[in-house]
Amino acid sequence: MDDELERIRERKRLELASRFSAMKDGVIEISDHGFAGAIAAHRYLVVDFWAEWCGPCQRVAPEIEALALEFAGQVAFGKCNVDENPKTSASFGVEVIPTLVFFSNGRPVGRLTGALPRETLRSQVKRAFGLSE
Repeated sequence: MDDELERIRERKRLELASRFSAMKDGVIEISDHGFAGAIAAHRYLVVDFWAEWCGPCQRVAPEIEALALEFAGQVAFGKCNVDENPKTSASFGVEVIPTLVFFSNGRPVGRLTGALPRETLRSQVKRAFGLSE
């Protein structure tokens, strides 16, 4: 019974993952409407809460895109515009941007705030998801 349930969950996860269209460089766009599906579809997911007017958000965006390529197949990366998706950002207490929230199996397991260098972000991704250095 447990194996059957696990197969069904995995099939559903793959179905949900296929629904999300990739943005530039493999980063998915996440909205209030699709947030629950996005975290359910990916075992490991890093969500960048950002806004167009935010300078630090613009500086960290290329770093997120590079990490999405580097961790392709292991970790999914998404962007959630706080101005367009206030419900999701409020539900995770996002008050400062950029904020990155790390999800493992649908649950938040870490958070970073600010425009941090790629090496710091890479290290935190590996640590949050138990990936080897």
